[in-house]
Amino acid sequence: MVLTRSRNCHREGMINGAIIAEVAALVGDPARATMLSALVDGRAMSASELALAARITPQTASTHLGRLTEAGLLAVDRNGRHRYFRLATPKVAEMIEGIVAVALENRPRFSPVSPQARTVDAARICYDHLAGRLSVDLTDALIARDFIVIDDGAAAITTAGTRFFNEFGIALPARRSARRPVCRLCLDWTERRPHIAGPLGAAITQRFFDLGGIERMRRSHAVIVTPSGRRGLEETFGVDASENRTNQALTAPSGN
Repeated sequence: MVLTRSRNCHREGMINGAIIAEVAALVGDPARATMLSALVDGRAMSASELALAARITPQTASTHLGRLTEAGLLAVDRNGRHRYFRLATPKVAEMIEGIVAVALENRPRFSPVSPQARTVDAARICYDHLAGRLSVDLTDALIARDFIVIDDGAAAITTAGTRFFNEFGIALPARRSARRPVCRLCLDWTERRPHIAGPLGAAITQRFFDLGGIERMRRSHAVIVTPSGRRGLEETFGVDASENRTNQALTAPSGN
């Protein structure tokens, strides 16, 4: 029995290794990686837009997009003669964010210098949920108010949390399996701390959009907190999203 299990593990390891190598080869190309990163906020983009983002010719972009689509990393939405590409599933966005998090794990933290980079650090969209400093602060507030609890790296919604989210206008999704929980944690690669993701993270983000508390920036993953959003975050969650606080935090020197 031991020998059989050992052989099976060896065989499975070889299969998994081949799959990892196949996906890594696709994602590892700089042009393809750039196009995937451009789609990480969940929006769809045309081939010409992605070619511009990757600084390659439309013909080269078409070849790359074909390979990514065939591999199941991208999906295509058609509108008449036009085609728009998006990440096929949330798992692709999670993979990209995970790669970035691992890549930055042992590197010194740095303060972004450009206004665009500072805005992305402050608040952005990761596929369907908020990320960045705003999301981490919001997660801390939900934990402090006992709306969610963290246990061994997993997140769960409390009874008080269920009541609060319903009152806030969020219809919580039906309970899912352990493999796809309603509330889960996602490591924020800029803050290097967890934020809320999964269906709950998506529902909170959509509610903020519906209330006009946040707005997307054109051609960017970043979102802007509106004046009414800043007031709502302070009053409802105790989160300081003021422009002065954000600018001070982003320009302050950071350690390793």
